[in-house]
Amino acid sequence: MSAKTEVRFKEAEEQKLTILTSIGVIIAVLSWLAYGYPIIVGLLAITAVYLMTGDRYQWVYIWIKTYKRDTIGLRVLLATMFRIWVWERRGVTVVTRWAEVAKMRPDKKAFVMGDRCLTFREGDEFSNRIAWYFRCQGFKTGEVIALFMETQPEYVFIWLGLAKIRVTTALVNTNLRGAQLIHCLKIAACKAVVFGDEMAGAINEIQHEIRDIPLFQFNSPDRHSAPILQGAAPLATELVEMSSDALTDVDPAKPRDTLMYIYTSGTTGFPKAAIITNIRYLLIPLGVHNSGRLTARDVIYDPLPLHHTAGGVLGAGQCLILGCTVVLRKKFSASNYWSDAAKYGCTVSQYIGEICRYLLTVPKGPHDRAHNVKVIVGNGLRPQIWQEFVDRFGVERVLEFYGATEGNSNLVNLDSKMGAIGFLSRLVSSIYPLTLVKCDEITGDILRDENGRCITCGPHEPGLLLGKIDPKKAILTFSGYADKTASEKKMVRNVKVENDCYFNTGDILVMDHYGYFYFKDRTGDTFRWRGENVSTAEVEGVISNLVGLKDTVVYGVTIPNMEGKAGMAAIADPDNKLNLTELAKGLTSALPAYARPLFLRILPEPPLTATFKLKKKELIEQSYNPSLNSDPIYFLDQKTESYVPVSEKLYNDIVQGNVKL
Repeated sequence: MSAKTEVRFKEAEEQKLTILTSIGVIIAVLSWLAYGYPIIVGLLAITAVYLMTGDRYQWVYIWIKTYKRDTIGLRVLLATMFRIWVWERRGVTVVTRWAEVAKMRPDKKAFVMGDRCLTFREGDEFSNRIAWYFRCQGFKTGEVIALFMETQPEYVFIWLGLAKIRVTTALVNTNLRGAQLIHCLKIAACKAVVFGDEMAGAINEIQHEIRDIPLFQFNSPDRHSAPILQGAAPLATELVEMSSDALTDVDPAKPRDTLMYIYTSGTTGFPKAAIITNIRYLLIPLGVHNSGRLTARDVIYDPLPLHHTAGGVLGAGQCLILGCTVVLRKKFSASNYWSDAAKYGCTVSQYIGEICRYLLTVPKGPHDRAHNVKVIVGNGLRPQIWQEFVDRFGVERVLEFYGATEGNSNLVNLDSKMGAIGFLSRLVSSIYPLTLVKCDEITGDILRDENGRCITCGPHEPGLLLGKIDPKKAILTFSGYADKTASEKKMVRNVKVENDCYFNTGDILVMDHYGYFYFKDRTGDTFRWRGENVSTAEVEGVISNLVGLKDTVVYGVTIPNMEGKAGMAAIADPDNKLNLTELAKGLTSALPAYARPLFLRILPEPPLTATFKLKKKELIEQSYNPSLNSDPIYFLDQKTESYVPVSEKLYNDIVQGNVKL
């Protein structure tokens, strides 16, 4: 917040509080004249004077503005914590909770995709066949089996069936190939791989590297005749011989036992296998269910990959844990999003990353408002398009949340505050121990005071979000990764007192006076140029609006003998319609000189992860060198303020310092 804005905020507070104080004094005087209670009135007057002195008036005003929101938030938090506490005390796991839900609604549709669906009874029977089959194959409690399959109704019931014999499932990203795929199988010590017939080619490519791992190919019912990969067992065919009755002789799992591994997609490096325990799988969908005021009658539209948390836990969990019908789609389609929601009678829909921006790029059509979706749930709705999205599609509530697959630092925007990713009460923040601490925005290094403690940020001060780890409370636990070294790197100790421990989210957020949080950047994404810090997320938002919501990635690149990093933007322009002249003019008017990208790279397709996040690692490595890729690269000419092509000669001149920057 700028200094002028800060002053205006305080002036507005003072004016409103002056009015409130005046009204209070008048009421007090009239009450005294009418009823003659001088002692009571005197005490009230003293209390009022106390509250209005120093900076206490600000807290009174904040309470007036936020008490309704905070009351709702407290109710949601306590309801979720209490139910999780009860479930943990009763020893409830995903398997036992599913058994309760399936009995209540046996003939209700559980998962729907296209023209196929599985009811709760059918899903339970299928998962029982999976359990019997893999026990007959000799798999034991604690062993890990990888699931490498595109979205389909059977997907969830495969890992649920394995959970019934206490085998852990590693949900492998279907976009992975080669070395990354092998890495994911090895890091979780997978004893077997269950793969869909559509993944047979990817498995065949690495079969020589995993020759000792048994393979089981599952052919979807609508592709039952697909050829079986040599060396793989035909799982769908062999399941027919298995019993659909429940196993009764398996030792029950515990709430804190590992249920599955979900790999962090990230934007750099190899994925990490995050541990998802039973209690965490119960917590995530329950928290969203309570926050969104959902019921078992709601129909959820989940077009997200089931191998990630948003689609496979938050979305699918609404079925397994809360008894909702969940509508799946194999691959997200912007043009079919609202027509799908209308066709299946969805009342709640999910989004993540850049999905909302893609929906706005679709030409307006009859399904924009011809649907029953009242609530959208997800994270990543950019503030720049928030209002436009809500207005166009007629969504009543946006339940934007913040969280990580493995993290304990979760926030929810309960009142659709535009741009906010969640909130914490300023008055009772200790109930949910998250904190923003000062850090170097470039390196992510945490700053500490003379006592070695982290420095807490005030309102409108960017800071690194940390969440206190408390193993005694399910909502505050951090189970970590399969790789214990990676787990240790995410922990920060001695934050507020000696030997306390917090989870490092790696995200820089900003909190306003009312306790609303806003995403600023990932640590490491911010870079410094011309003595100023540049937020990649903010620049991406500006450019995306200027180029018609096209995919845009902003990052810093090194120029020899120059301090800091220069901005570079990679823009996906598959239609070849980008107007560089208009873009340069827009950037000049919208951004300060230090934040304008010095280089542009035009991409033929979006650089996205499976969860619709923008990738940067390869782009940063290739930088602005035209010989490292065939994409057009442009340089912002300082004299003409226009973008010109980067030739080999211009590149050499920039590197050798012949071009003034």
